[in-house]
Amino acid sequence: MTRIAAAAAHFGRDVEHGLGRISKIIEDARAAGAGLLVLPDAAIGGYLADLRHPDPYALPPAFTADDPIIGRVAAMAGDLVVCVGYCEDDGDDRYNAAICLSGDGVHGRHRKVHLPAAEATAYRAGDRFAAFDTPAGRLGMLIDYDKTFPESARALAVDGAQIVACLSAWPTSYTNAAAKLSQDRQSRLFDLYDCARAAENQIVVVSANQTGNAGGMRFLGQAKVVGPAGNILARTWGKAGLAVAELDVPAEIAAARRVLSHLDELRPETYR
Repeated sequence: MTRIAAAAAHFGRDVEHGLGRISKIIEDARAAGAGLLVLPDAAIGGYLADLRHPDPYALPPAFTADDPIIGRVAAMAGDLVVCVGYCEDDGDDRYNAAICLSGDGVHGRHRKVHLPAAEATAYRAGDRFAAFDTPAGRLGMLIDYDKTFPESARALAVDGAQIVACLSAWPTSYTNAAAKLSQDRQSRLFDLYDCARAAENQIVVVSANQTGNAGGMRFLGQAKVVGPAGNILARTWGKAGLAVAELDVPAEIAAARRVLSHLDELRPETYR
C-alpha cells in the first residue's frame, strides 16, 4: 500500500518563504505516512503575475537544473518522493518545469509542453513526455495546460506510468467569471480533466494546485487523488491543505484493467 498526497497551497515570489512552506508541507505529508507528495506548479519562485499579458521584466526567478535550491528541496524530502514545480533557466531559454526527487537525488524531470498563447511569451515549450521509476512507483508528470490534451497523459501511460502527477497553477475563468467557485467554468474543467485522464488510461492521477491570489488571478486549489476508474479518492476542495489517499496502485490498476484494458485495446493505426 502507498499513501499519496496532493497539496493545495499558495506560493509567491519570495523563494525563502516558499521553501519554508514546502518544508512544512513535506513534514505534514510525512506525518500522514505519505510515500509520494505532489506540490503545485511554480512552488519555487511563484507563477506569472498576469497570464494574459506577462511582463517580461517581472517574470518568476529562474533556476538551473542543478541549482543548490533543488538540493535543498531534496534534503527536505529525505525518503519521501516529492514532485515540485519551478522556472528552469537553460541559458537563453526559460521553461515552466517540474522535478521529481527525494534525498537520493533526481528521479525525473518535465518541461511543460502545451503553453497557452500568452505564456509562450515567457517560456519555451518542452518537447517530450517520459515516465520514470521512483521508490513510489513508475511516474510521469504534467504541468497545468498539459492535462487538457488527452495525448499527454496517454503518452505517459503507454510509457508505463502508473501514476501521473499533475502540477498546476490553475486560476478561475477570466472570460466567464462566476459568483461561486463551484460554478466556475475552469473549476469544472479542472476536475473533469483530472478524472478523465485517470479513467481513460486506467491510472492514478495526483493533482496539485495553487491557492490564493496573484496579480489578477485567483487559483482554484482542488488538489486531489483520483483512482484508475476516474473516482476521486481524496480532495481539498478550494482550500489549502493535503489530499491524502492510501491505495495499492498496481492492484487497483490491475482491477480496473481486468475486463477492459484500454491500453491493450488501442488501435493507433486508425487515428489521424
